[in-house]
Amino acid sequence: MSRGPRGGFPGGRGGMGGGNMNQLLQQAQRMQREMAKAQEEIAAMTVEATAGGGAVKVIVGGDKQIRELKILPAVVDPDDVEMLEDLILVAVNDAFSQLMEQSEARMAAVSGGAGLPFSF
Repeated sequence: MSRGPRGGFPGGRGGMGGGNMNQLLQQAQRMQREMAKAQEEIAAMTVEATAGGGAVKVIVGGDKQIRELKILPAVVDPDDVEMLEDLILVAVNDAFSQLMEQSEARMAAVSGGAGLPFSF
């Protein structure tokens, strides 16, 4: 294919499509700002989960840190520590699962569901 007078292809604006490239750059910058905002919102997020009918409650922050852990005294049985451990694991894993789902949903809203690789 022959090149036009400015080194680009016939009918084109310069080598890279001029106006289209500016538009793409603006879209990329807008998406980058939206992603940064979404990441801030995720970091400020908190998720609460319970286990054992509320016997164990955990609150996890968007920064992936456990913010609060509450255990009802009635569930503390020195003869059955395993049950308490299981309740804690269930609550913590549920909270992190909810956090991941909410984080992924927020990032998908920014990326238009493009499935871009984000880590929560």
